Amino acid sequence: MPVVLLRAHAFANEEKAMGKHRTTDVIEAVIWLVIAIVFFAVSFEFNQPIEIYKFGATGWPRVILALMAAVAFGNFYHSYKKGAQAQTGRVGANEEAEAVEYKSFSQYLQTGWLLILPLFYAISLKPVGFYCGTPFFIALIMVAWGERRIAYILYSTLIIYGLLLLLFMVVLNAPLPQGNMSPFYDVSAFILRMKTQLDQLF
Repeated sequence: MPVVLLRAHAFANEEKAMGKHRTTDVIEAVIWLVIAIVFFAVSFEFNQPIEIYKFGATGWPRVILALMAAVAFGNFYHSYKKGAQAQTGRVGANEEAEAVEYKSFSQYLQTGWLLILPLFYAISLKPVGFYCGTPFFIALIMVAWGERRIAYILYSTLIIYGLLLLLFMVVLNAPLPQGNMSPFYDVSAFILRMKTQLDQLF
């Protein structure tokens, strides 16, 4: 019995020193890091300038690879600190599927509104454009989810809209629908002119 206790105590000390991760966590992190490193090395074979994208052909793929490596490190750090046990309150912690129950007609309307809004947004991209339609879509989605705080909706919409503009206009330099109706087209043209002026400064 004392021998068993000593072994259990030694195993506990070893687990504490090594963290709470499992061997599979280490293997998973290594695999993702190897994939990121290999693809990063391969990216030098097509590292060519692109006329419409100042970071070249490897700019966005390397961003994806950097995010992949960051997620691999993050997952490993989480498993090292917390282990693989399910945590209370974590999304997906409950393995048993819960039945969806509608208790009022307003919940049906909310679900329908959440399904219809993306359709309306996609239809509006051609006449209204991305630059004018997106902030309204973000705000309406939050209202459909039940948010009623005006200040919170405004601040959240501005932050999310700003991040989307940064992603598509600066990082990706991707062309977005400008709309073909006035004044939406004029607003889109103004934003694009501002972006062009900023590009010339840098």
